[in-house]
Amino acid sequence: MLLQIKNLYKTYADPRGGPALEVLSGLDLQVAKGESLAMLGPSGCGKSTLLNIIGALDLADRGEVLVDGLDLVGQSESQLASYRNTTVGFIFQLHHLLPQCTVRENVLIPTLALPSKTRKSFQSRADDLLTAVGLIDRKDHRPGQLSGGERQRVAVARALINQPRMILADEPTGALDRTNATRLVDLLKEISQTQDVAVILVTHAADLAARMQRVIHLIDGKISDHQR
Repeated sequence: MLLQIKNLYKTYADPRGGPALEVLSGLDLQVAKGESLAMLGPSGCGKSTLLNIIGALDLADRGEVLVDGLDLVGQSESQLASYRNTTVGFIFQLHHLLPQCTVRENVLIPTLALPSKTRKSFQSRADDLLTAVGLIDRKDHRPGQLSGGERQRVAVARALINQPRMILADEPTGALDRTNATRLVDLLKEISQTQDVAVILVTHAADLAARMQRVIHLIDGKISDHQR
């Protein structure tokens, strides 16, 4: 099992001094290697919080988060930074592409933290990924010359450049029309199958979620699992 979460809790203090808000309450979740799943739930239920904890952008109050045998709890900041850069890839609602860089340069940005000799080997991988997402002919374009759907596909390629074990996608279709949203979700599912990468997609759209291999619901701080 690639991801194992056991008895996870996360609470946020009220800045006005009121009662603390418990977002995750004894949550358990398992995700297999190469599995694609979608997470549904109302706004504010903790979907993004859970993704941030899995991606080591936030810390749980208690519980276990094991990724490929690595327990994120107790890791140093440098170890967590390495984990974020090599084990997980992030895709957000806003693509966060650098407007001054070409499509190819944007895809290669996560490799800048790697040794220079290692970075050179990723040049051809960037082209392979742009081919996979259908944008190899746009590799020298700037983001401003692309459509919204194309920009998100660049973000997918960027998330995959360091060969992560898992993709965390937080509402990546939120700014897209229905056609492009469907294409993006289908692309993520295809990537999980062809590249053996686990994909966790957060969305509010039940019809898009249903296109993934598995659908889970975050309710009252816990996971309700629906296997397809």
